[in-house]
Amino acid sequence: MRPIHSYRKTLPLKERIHVVIEGTDTRAGKFFDVILLLGIVLSVAVVMLDSVLIFRLQYGRLFLYAEWFFTVLFTIEYILRLYSAPDRRRYAFSFFGVVDLLALLPTYLSLFFVGTQYLLVVRILRILRIFRIFKLRSYMQQAGFLAAAFKTSQHKIIVFFISLLLLVTIFGSVLYVVEGPENGFTSIPLSIYWAVVTLTTVGYGDISPKTPIGQAIASMVMITGYAIIAVPTGIFTAELTRTMRPQLHPISCPKCGKFGHASNAKFCDRCGHDLHI
Repeated sequence: MRPIHSYRKTLPLKERIHVVIEGTDTRAGKFFDVILLLGIVLSVAVVMLDSVLIFRLQYGRLFLYAEWFFTVLFTIEYILRLYSAPDRRRYAFSFFGVVDLLALLPTYLSLFFVGTQYLLVVRILRILRIFRIFKLRSYMQQAGFLAAAFKTSQHKIIVFFISLLLLVTIFGSVLYVVEGPENGFTSIPLSIYWAVVTLTTVGYGDISPKTPIGQAIASMVMITGYAIIAVPTGIFTAELTRTMRPQLHPISCPKCGKFGHASNAKFCDRCGHDLHI
């Protein structure tokens, strides 16, 4: 029987690159992943240190060289990922594909817009690859439960926030009429801002009602805030409980990423890929 390593040597260049970049079962793949994580951490550290004035004055040129080094390195990696991806469009518009691209843009944009290089801290999101690299499958499954619960509850949450927006608009408009500019409520948008701050129980205190009627309305807003603050949490918790029921297998398709399948499913019901390889 032909050894695995000799079989890999016969693969086309595109597939060999894909095995190294996306695979975690080979020595080359593990080495690539470790180098990638180290590069991500170091590049984010460089951006953070560069934002400190005393370090920027002493090591600014060094930080600039390091920033371009990591940017070129990640650009090559992104091109290789795009080149070797079985479905380039799927990778380009996937979560990691978008993050990989956003991790490159700030450095190039800094050639035209000053200060955009500090947006490179978005590279820290790439550290999420650690879940795949170290095969923390249980964590990915739990993340899948959360994502599925949010997706199923998003319409209810959207309706809730629209209702909340209408509520703060009404409260803000009423306070504008009751208090008026003489008490600091100089416009309806500013009054709506006060309603949002009060309803969410943040309470900055930069603007507050002065009249007895206004204070009474403010009390109602505060009580209403305590009453509704747990509504989105309850909606999400209910959907999460429903998602975690055992009728669905907590497994993601290795090809298309669909989470949740029937307990007796052997193939993905979206793309037909084998679920047990």
